[in-house]
Amino acid sequence: VKGAIETFDDLGYAHLLQRIVDQQAGETIYAPTFDRSLEEPIAGSIKISFEVPLVITEGNYLLVEDGAWPRVFGCLTETWFLDPRRSVRLDRLLARHEKFGRSPEAAREWALGSDERNAQLIRSVAHRADRMIRLL
Repeated sequence: VKGAIETFDDLGYAHLLQRIVDQQAGETIYAPTFDRSLEEPIAGSIKISFEVPLVITEGNYLLVEDGAWPRVFGCLTETWFLDPRRSVRLDRLLARHEKFGRSPEAAREWALGSDERNAQLIRSVAHRADRMIRLL
């Protein structure tokens, strides 16, 4: 279920974004990144100083209305939903899964299983985005 909504610390993410919103002059905030080569988050790897004029965050569940995700949504100034064709999304998922060690069969099983269930959830809340960008 890696990557499924229940595997995320939505409350921690909401707290991080609220800290960024409330950031004062002279404060520095450190955010995590995700290292695909390790398949692990790396704490404190993104430095956000007060002088940074724009912070862009991305994620599959930013528009979800359960858990702490509404708190996340409330910290965002604007939301964009990137909507690739299903075939493009699947091709990219398969390539990523294979790049990081899955066999073509295992990649396909994952992409059509848990990834597809995640995509259905994400698509169901796309209407909440400020902008919809269809990718060809």
